[in-house]
Amino acid sequence: MSAPTGSEWTVKVAARSRRISLRVYPGGRVTVTVPPGTPPLTVERFVSKHRAWIDTQVAQMKLRVAPTSDVAPKTIALTCFNESWAVSYQSDKRAGWDSPQPGHLTVFADSLAAPQWRDALRAWLLSQAQQRLAPWLAAVANERGFHYQRAQIRRQRTRWGSCSKSGTISLNVCLLFQPPAVVRYLLIHELAHTVQMNHSARFWQLVESHEPQWRELDKLLLKGWQNVPGWVYV
Repeated sequence: MSAPTGSEWTVKVAARSRRISLRVYPGGRVTVTVPPGTPPLTVERFVSKHRAWIDTQVAQMKLRVAPTSDVAPKTIALTCFNESWAVSYQSDKRAGWDSPQPGHLTVFADSLAAPQWRDALRAWLLSQAQQRLAPWLAAVANERGFHYQRAQIRRQRTRWGSCSKSGTISLNVCLLFQPPAVVRYLLIHELAHTVQMNHSARFWQLVESHEPQWRELDKLLLKGWQNVPGWVYV
């Protein structure tokens, strides 16, 4: 099913869905999830009924995304590790990157007018996250007595992290642009899901026992999309 009206929102049919639900993503995109066979008129009435809430959420979500840019960055700040990387560019038909020494990144691209440099930067960012976030997760788990099956790093658009029922914890590469305390809170949050697969009172009590300042850190994480450079998702 496509969006029944305009381009403000889209409709997603979910076989397992039993009711209509709304979700607003960073940037302001709205998705309406409906059960199979839901009439378009029913969807329109549902959206109209919740229009005030949607408008408020869209306005807030638009503030969470950093403005996009077609300009190749000369420096990249990995706030998570208090690092600033100098970036230089060399002409090459094959996109790629090299790091001759810590803090210095060389990007190879056919042209800075082409999307290749973004691909190279994203590949470098993923490499940094895999080398550094996964070990950090393991260290926090060992320190706090949590157990999980494995970690994976992804470039997610709407989540900072997640934990599956099988014990796989997924972390967003964009955590590299967040303050260390915020990242550590997110790691504890996902590790807590290995014990409580929900957001119940017991879950938050468990989180608080390991991170008493979680409320303040959670608010900072909610605004963390503003810290993500535009080239990460363009």
